[in-house]
Amino acid sequence: MKKINCFPLLFILLFGLSIQAQTKKWTLEECVKYAIDNNISIKQTELDTKTADIDKKGAIGNFIPSLNSNASHSWNVGLNQDPTTGLLRNQTTQYSSIGAGLGVDIYKGMQNQNTLRKANLSILAAKYQLTKMQEDVALNVANAFLQVLFNKENLKVQQEQKAINEKQLARSEELVKAGSVPRGDLLDIKATVASDNQRVIAAENALLISKLSLAQLLQLKEFYDFDVTDDTSVKDENNILAQTPIAIYDKAKEERTELKIAKTNLEIAEKNVAIAKGGYQPTLQGFYNFNTRISYADTYTFVNGVAVAHPAASFGDQFTDNKGQAFGAQLSIPIFNGFSARNNVERSKVNLEKSKIAVEQEELALQRNVYTAFTDAKGGLNAYESALSALDARQEAYNYAKEKYAVGMMNSFDFNQSQTLLSVAQSEVLRTKYDYIFKIKILEFYFGIPIIKI
Repeated sequence: MKKINCFPLLFILLFGLSIQAQTKKWTLEECVKYAIDNNISIKQTELDTKTADIDKKGAIGNFIPSLNSNASHSWNVGLNQDPTTGLLRNQTTQYSSIGAGLGVDIYKGMQNQNTLRKANLSILAAKYQLTKMQEDVALNVANAFLQVLFNKENLKVQQEQKAINEKQLARSEELVKAGSVPRGDLLDIKATVASDNQRVIAAENALLISKLSLAQLLQLKEFYDFDVTDDTSVKDENNILAQTPIAIYDKAKEERTELKIAKTNLEIAEKNVAIAKGGYQPTLQGFYNFNTRISYADTYTFVNGVAVAHPAASFGDQFTDNKGQAFGAQLSIPIFNGFSARNNVERSKVNLEKSKIAVEQEELALQRNVYTAFTDAKGGLNAYESALSALDARQEAYNYAKEKYAVGMMNSFDFNQSQTLLSVAQSEVLRTKYDYIFKIKILEFYFGIPIIKI
């Protein structure tokens, strides 16, 4: 049976996979999700969330009794008191002690309860902060993504304009040879084509830089073949401009994460005041202690005036015979502590007032941003529609100039001016188009419509 060489098949398979990987085009949703999964700032914020979880465990631990044990062993060398005769003797004695203590807070001015509530609020604030970071990254990615799309379309416009002028150059060369057009017109067309080459190169560089910026924002390690999909449609899918600024603001007060963060921080500040006020109140703690002692020294008894040595009792017997227990409750009433409790309360109240002002500032900033975003989106739409109308007029003017130039009724300078105005109009349409798209995204953002569902 003839042996089949698998190497060519493997090469073709790997080559095909390589080509497929190189030609992959990223969608906006893919870019945003990848950035959220790999952004360093988001990872740091996730660690803050874990820290808040740990703080909650510590707050729960305040309700659990504390249990500690201790053990010691000592050697006493030299002049020591004989435990039998009470006389001082030069001897070496050994002692071991074992103990355990249990303590529990019975009442602590509600500080433990308020600390736990504060920990829950801190977890909520950390989650809000993580969401805010994800939203900011998504917005930055969307802006960079639209910039790539703008530069791609702009490159196409410049390439098409260059192709048109190259055809015009070829036709002008024929007309010059036929004597229908002066040679000066041909030189003007050549200069125009040279300028077109420069604009194409500039557009290519701008596209490359925008792709690089987006790839770096995504923190891609390999970005040489990075590209995005050519979704260039302009549409207001959610009909956000049909809403009033007041309706958008009311919805934003419920949805915007930065306002939720400020309100949660206000609640945390309130809990800090309650915790600080707990320092004025008495504390009651329950305790239980157990201890025992073991001696390794021999004991002596006197029989008919003669000291008789008795070896030390066993470890187990001494552990049982020498044990002792203590339990009870300890009440502590603060009377004067150098104004520390009072200062803690006053400091917490100041921070509470700061938090209240921060909420007011966020509400005012949100209102200003919403109205600004709504006005910008409306203005962006008007600018885009005006640019489209101007482009239609410039296109008709160019077509008319082209006809006049073809029959010799217009010189090359005026014709080139018409082409330049058309190119400017095309660029303005692109600029206003993507400016409008991004402003619509911003307005939807305030209305609680995410760029993608996280």
